[in-house]
Amino acid sequence: MDFKYTGSELEIFRHASNWKDYYGKLIRPFFGQEVLEVGAGIGATTESLCSGREKCWVCLEPDLQMAEEIEQKISKGELPQNCRVVAQTLSELGEDEKFDSILYIDVLEHIEDDADEIIEAKKHLKENGYLIVLAPAHQFLFTPFDKAIGHFRRYDKKTLAALVPDELECVRLSYLDSIGAFASLGNKLALRQAMPTLQQILLWDKKLVPLSIFFDRKIRFRAGKSVLGIWQKKTKSNK
Repeated sequence: MDFKYTGSELEIFRHASNWKDYYGKLIRPFFGQEVLEVGAGIGATTESLCSGREKCWVCLEPDLQMAEEIEQKISKGELPQNCRVVAQTLSELGEDEKFDSILYIDVLEHIEDDADEIIEAKKHLKENGYLIVLAPAHQFLFTPFDKAIGHFRRYDKKTLAALVPDELECVRLSYLDSIGAFASLGNKLALRQAMPTLQQILLWDKKLVPLSIFFDRKIRFRAGKSVLGIWQKKTKSNK
């Protein structure tokens, strides 16, 4: 299946180190030994999340050019040697390929049939494995930027949770980046940019994200421009 990613933001957002560290600390405890990263892009998220100590980290990326870029990074030692690239979609994986965790880091919003995607993901989770989704929050924040990079939608906690089958038990469902939400609203109302500049990304990452890390906890993760969901595939015996 030929696939070509239409967005152009990946190179800019790879510089958002504070943001990646922030959500990374929240989701790493749920990884396990065999991890599937859906929509691995150019490997920037892999670089920030994969410790190299996992048994296997599969970078699932259907865009052949991006998959080749990840392959080159592994060959050059820029990504850990436990990484493996698969240039396919989730539906093309073998039924016997199952994982301790499946990650959708700013990916699910790019998939038109998100409900079927999550159902498919459940099939590839091991018992007690975790589905981890980070996505842009709140449809009222949908901007020309979202449209330009191929987003079909933004989520809130209710709409994200509605996609997940009952067999998966919610471990965490919360918002992140409360201060960044104000910046996104400002862009929607005033700037209306189709693409942020590198300088804007660095300003958000270096100045606003640290503020969000502080205030998110103060407001108990009740507001933010991103939504994080973690669900576990429980066995019948431990429900």
